[in-house]
Amino acid sequence: MVKIAVIGSTHAGTFSATQIKQQNPDAEITVYEKGTTVSFLSCGIALWLGNNISDEQRMFYETPESMVEQGITMKMQHEVVEANLVTKTVRVKNLLTAEMATESFDKIVIATGSKPVVPDIKGIDSENIYMIKSWEDAKRIKAVSDDISRVIVIGAGYIGAEVAEQYSVNGKKVTLIDAADRVLPNNFSPIITDRIAAAFTENNVTLALSQSVNGFEDLPDGGIRVTTSKGSYDADIAVLGIGFVPNTDLFTDQVEMLSNGAIVTNKYMETSVPDVFAAGDATTVFYNPTQAHDYIPLATNAIRQGMLVGRNINGHNLAYNGTQASSAVELYGYAMSSAGLNKVSAQSRDLDVVETVYEEDYRPDFMLSTTPVLSLLTWDKKTRRVLGAAFMSKHDTSQAANVVSLAIQNQMTIDDLAMADFFFQPNFTQPINFVGAVALKAVNDNMA
Repeated sequence: MVKIAVIGSTHAGTFSATQIKQQNPDAEITVYEKGTTVSFLSCGIALWLGNNISDEQRMFYETPESMVEQGITMKMQHEVVEANLVTKTVRVKNLLTAEMATESFDKIVIATGSKPVVPDIKGIDSENIYMIKSWEDAKRIKAVSDDISRVIVIGAGYIGAEVAEQYSVNGKKVTLIDAADRVLPNNFSPIITDRIAAAFTENNVTLALSQSVNGFEDLPDGGIRVTTSKGSYDADIAVLGIGFVPNTDLFTDQVEMLSNGAIVTNKYMETSVPDVFAAGDATTVFYNPTQAHDYIPLATNAIRQGMLVGRNINGHNLAYNGTQASSAVELYGYAMSSAGLNKVSAQSRDLDVVETVYEEDYRPDFMLSTTPVLSLLTWDKKTRRVLGAAFMSKHDTSQAANVVSLAIQNQMTIDDLAMADFFFQPNFTQPINFVGAVALKAVNDNMA
């Protein structure tokens, strides 16, 4: 009977363990998790803070008990403190009793996830600073949310933007700080971020952009002061959401990694060490727009990679198709979705691209109501291959990003996408759907 250790149990670890068991019923699987929960959907934290969650317990799709029922041994509140990947030996600490134990396995799955970026600056240990990552983080900040009136959010990516939006629509005075000159700078082009920045301002959020945080100071009467390169801001709490890095220190110098610590795998989720697999935020992805390994921590990537571990634990059965990093966010009623690269992110990778912009109502004007959709298509100037897209509207355009994701994965050109078969029905779309329309504009504006 094969013995398999899974280290970590958020998305990648949970799906790895359950899929391995499903594919290999006789496997002896042990999951080590230093926390008290599994499968936490941390993307729902901001919604919970804004009182938009029906039941916080539904933010989990598995429990330790449900995994035990599937025949998996769950070692909750057990931290792997040492791991020898060559010998497949782990040393584990029981966090409740401090007891240490050593176990050996036939295979190891690394699913240790990511950890928040925490800058080494003055005052970073303040009790008035809150993280947005784990279930414990979520409970801690939720416990004070009703009693605060002023919030400073540091980091204007997806997490920070969502937290700032939810607090602002619930009557909090919010300041959003970022070193970049735009909100969501890594996710969307300026034409979109300028519009959402205006929405933040209209909802009384102070945008403190193009400034870095230098330190924190607890105030005598409670609250916290955040000092930046351009000034200082006071609030009841500060929320830190400036990004994540791979949580892989345990495996340094044992396995091939990128410079940031992300573990490199092949298309079957195997690492450079035989019988050691990795998945999720601890690993790289194969990013189809650039055809290269990259680090893009997303739950969707983690889930699919975990499933692939289950399929390939005993042989090469299903290859990884790579990712387009498709994602979406809703802020102040605007649905924004994207897949692949935008013009700014493409140019930062020295790619020669064109960004085509198209805006039109999503359905015909003879309907009693309609609303505009802003569509951006990023494509390779030489090959005309689709590399990315983004959409913004008061209408739900989120699935459009999934359409373009498939186009990128299948290496379609703007010509292919312009002629793709999209239905027409006036309740839903124009005679030419906005996805096809932006591709058609790219073709017409750049006739060979």
